[in-house]
Amino acid sequence: MDERRALGFGLAAVLLWSTVATAFKLTLAEFTPIQMLTIASIVSALALTVICAARGKLASIPSTFVSNPWYYLLLGLINPLAYYLILFKAYDLLPASQAQAINYSWAITLTLMAALFLGQKIRKQDWLACSLSYFGVVVIATKGDILGLNFESPLGVGLALLSTLLWAGYWILNAKNKADPIVAVLLGFLVAIPFAIGISIYEGASWQQVSPRGWLAVTYVGLFEMGVTFVLWLSALKLTQNTARISNLIFASPFVSLILLATIIGEDIHPTTLIGLVLIISGLVIQQIKFGKKDLSQAAS
Repeated sequence: MDERRALGFGLAAVLLWSTVATAFKLTLAEFTPIQMLTIASIVSALALTVICAARGKLASIPSTFVSNPWYYLLLGLINPLAYYLILFKAYDLLPASQAQAINYSWAITLTLMAALFLGQKIRKQDWLACSLSYFGVVVIATKGDILGLNFESPLGVGLALLSTLLWAGYWILNAKNKADPIVAVLLGFLVAIPFAIGISIYEGASWQQVSPRGWLAVTYVGLFEMGVTFVLWLSALKLTQNTARISNLIFASPFVSLILLATIIGEDIHPTTLIGLVLIISGLVIQQIKFGKKDLSQAAS
């Protein structure tokens, strides 16, 4: 019974993550990246607070923060503030199919950063995985013009790659955190929201022209990219006796996402995006064969 529930939670999480690239583009049509981050973070914080209340964990939120305030301040500034602000800007500059595919290389970035900061050894399999995945990034970013290195948006590609550094760095900092993971994620949003509001006010962007569809889209992002889906994924991993099987579900997400982007918002999917994505996923598969349960059990958008 637990395995069926775990599979159900895992599939639900993957399907919801598959929709977020489309939701990002719909939201960015009406919000600036900082406006999008502000509202989505508030929605996520409210949803996670309700979940913590339902699980009887509200009382632990202040004490968890007070136990190491500078640590949680740093985590919140990295994720969600810097990570999502940079990721949303990358989506603003690039086709969603490209930004999403490049973002999937974060697990490879994590391998390199773990070697640099945690002293973990990189073996031959890891170098092969890195080579395949980053070659896939180049194929996507140049639309196949590998020798010419002609990037459609160098800034967009740079920001998408920077987002992988921030996300990997967040997980490295979070690796030894013994706090409840849902409480820790909620604290990140509570830290980030005042900064996001301040930046949004400084930017002076208008909120007057946002349509009901825009508000619905940004609420969806807050719930299903940055909030509830994380809880579904953690629940699946907690219930299963076969973490690798649940983790493998994440490989379906980018391909489902491409179908949704093409059908819902009519985005043209360049053939080289699919080729590059296959290369990136191949690298991740090689990495998972090497590391088994460890890294991709935490994968997210």
